[in-house]
Amino acid sequence: MEQVRHTVEEIFNKDFKKTAIQGYNTNDVDSYLDELMADYQSFESNIAELEETIEKQKLEIAELTRRANAVTTPASTINPATPSANANMDILKRLSNLERRVFGTVNEKTE
Repeated sequence: MEQVRHTVEEIFNKDFKKTAIQGYNTNDVDSYLDELMADYQSFESNIAELEETIEKQKLEIAELTRRANAVTTPASTINPATPSANANMDILKRLSNLERRVFGTVNEKTE
């Protein structure tokens, strides 16, 4: 970014040298106005640069959000009651029943 040479206070407090005929020295006024114009051009350049940066960052945010959604969507659609989870539960139930038949219940062993 370009540097701005004048503050609002400097512009407000600027005094021009008066000539003998109760006017301002046109060279002083012209050079000061040239500096102000350069400042305003710097402002416009800075604003355009910042707006361009904002647009780039908005696009980057949109892309990152899209990627994050693409990564999290499959994981969020997994249902805990998927066929593999049901199959695992069925296997555990079958094992439990088999153990009861082979080894008996706890009450049967103590008797």
